[in-house]
Amino acid sequence: MATDTGAHREDPFAGPAAVARRALVREIVARGDLRDPAWRAAFEAVPRHLFVPYYYVGAVAGYERLWCQDPDPERRSRWLAGAYADRPLATRVRDGELVSSASQPSLMAVMLEALEVGDGDHVLEIGAGTGYNAALLAHRLGAERVTTVDLDEEITEAARAHLAAAGYRPEVVTGDGARGCPHRAPYDRIVATCALPSVPPAWLAQCRPGARVLAPLATGLIALRVRDAGHAEGRFLHTSAYFVPLRGGTGGALPVRTTGLPRHAVDNELFHFLLTLTAGVLEPGEAYELWRRERRPVRERFGVTVSGERQWAWLDDPEGPFVWPLGNVDRPYAY
Repeated sequence: MATDTGAHREDPFAGPAAVARRALVREIVARGDLRDPAWRAAFEAVPRHLFVPYYYVGAVAGYERLWCQDPDPERRSRWLAGAYADRPLATRVRDGELVSSASQPSLMAVMLEALEVGDGDHVLEIGAGTGYNAALLAHRLGAERVTTVDLDEEITEAARAHLAAAGYRPEVVTGDGARGCPHRAPYDRIVATCALPSVPPAWLAQCRPGARVLAPLATGLIALRVRDAGHAEGRFLHTSAYFVPLRGGTGGALPVRTTGLPRHAVDNELFHFLLTLTAGVLEPGEAYELWRRERRPVRERFGVTVSGERQWAWLDDPEGPFVWPLGNVDRPYAY
């Protein structure tokens, strides 16, 4: 475990925040989402409230803003309690649209443990968010081994300020996350905290052989092992994952249609995952027939292969009968 030291401003919430943080960690541990002692130490040490000095909660007229300097002590208390609740927080809203959020801590714990980092690993994070995830990585690995990238300069400036306030100084870069960060490469691990329609090829080129890439895709989390700059393969984790889409060079996800499908399927999260994964390739009715015929397959039966310019999702076997191209579905694929 490694952490930066730095000058901290006096934190009026330090005492109650420490109590709330310990309670949050106990909750995540009790759920089975935080097993590694090194990551537990990181969650116990990093003050999440410094990364969310304000956030938005749903209200009748849209959003209500809670912030640390509210003159009303009851609202300040609500802000601090929310900062240590095990739920995602809307941190940046523009024209009524969510632009950035702080992920649910238990999901962050699942992702960090699934990243399988080792001492000395260099990690690239795609999607700086509030900077909290980068702080957890910096605490575990040392700030010099952590790079976080975001397209939005306002987000990176805020993340950098939050990190400095908490005493962590990883590399925070403003740029297109789909392009990675070549000047800090090579990486042993890449983790994305934004949803993807496909795997950006630039990431694999910036990885060492044997690197692990973990990213949200089709409401799931794909864990890829990189063989070399042109090849990676892996399966989805069991957990669901809903993130703000990556803004950059990979394009947006295709819309999902549910017209004509039975209600029990539309309301089923595993079917929605399959429907999203095969959007633009399978018609909704075809996806439903596959889901029914294959006895409602769990996420772990699905995987993704990247090979040169081709990449595809699959059920059970990357060379089996059920494969679907990812990315530009108009591009010819030969299986």
